[in-house]
Amino acid sequence: MIRARIIAASLAAATLIAAPVLAQGGPIEQRKAMMKSNGGDTKAGADMLKGVTPYDAAKAKAIFTNMHDVASKFGGLFPANSKTGGKTEAAPAIWEKPAEFKAAVAKFEADTGAAMAADLSTKEAFGAQFGKVTANCRSCHESFRVKLD
Repeated sequence: MIRARIIAASLAAATLIAAPVLAQGGPIEQRKAMMKSNGGDTKAGADMLKGVTPYDAAKAKAIFTNMHDVASKFGGLFPANSKTGGKTEAAPAIWEKPAEFKAAVAKFEADTGAAMAADLSTKEAFGAQFGKVTANCRSCHESFRVKLD
């Protein structure tokens, strides 16, 4: 009886843990969701720097925290069977130059980690970090992304 309850509880816990991952779909859908998240964070950061919204140091840290989370997971979402389909914008260079792609993702992860740890108490400090991080985005998109119509 106790053993059955333990097994049932373990299965329930495993379902709760796996459900969010399964709900996200395959790697192409997960990549798109992550890039959409990064896009939202990039817009929020740019709006603070332009004065469209007031500068908020806590929001600035959250932006880099979110981007770092994406950076730490993103590189593992490019299995060979996800080269095509799902309106992917992943360029063939990801699979043709895996070491370069891995280095680009590692740089993004390192730069977002450094930005998270930086003093973000002023808009100027945030802007310096934001420039470094978004330069990574631009560079990676130029080398490892194909823009669909």
